[in-house]
Amino acid sequence: MVGMVAVSQAAAGNWTGIPWGLLGGLCAGIIPASYVEWHRKRGTWGDRHVVDRTQRAPIFFVILSSIGVGIIVMSLGHAPPDVITAMIAAWAMTVVLLAVNTVWKISVDAAVASSVVAILSVVHSPWWTCAYLLVAAVCWSRVVLTYHTTAQTLAGATLGAATALAFLIP
Repeated sequence: MVGMVAVSQAAAGNWTGIPWGLLGGLCAGIIPASYVEWHRKRGTWGDRHVVDRTQRAPIFFVILSSIGVGIIVMSLGHAPPDVITAMIAAWAMTVVLLAVNTVWKISVDAAVASSVVAILSVVHSPWWTCAYLLVAAVCWSRVVLTYHTTAQTLAGATLGAATALAFLIP
């Protein structure tokens, strides 16, 4: 959420980008998280991490749908182009995460954290690359909690950065 607001503010050049960032955060984060929480409360999944990769496909489809609707609303509402580009990058990253997840449990948390840092580094300042220390902390926590292997977190972080940069660097 904070990442999308910061990207939107930078893209607009002033506070008028903030509502677009809130919409992006709603579509890319809050709606998918709410879907997971709804299933968790129903007992479908044990926790918000959905550690069984075979149960993750519906989540990816909700994320893709939600981000897709956000892109359409932003396009119709004439959101700043960089905001729409960031949403398209998130959508593309989710497609790749879904494809990889069918055969291997890649870290979505690492991918998202890395993509946010990459996007902020491009639209705000290269100094944001220092925030990769936080991405390393996310990766470390996923491994320590035994939700992922080191390779799965590194692959996720690499995918997040690569997808974001592919869309944002002209």
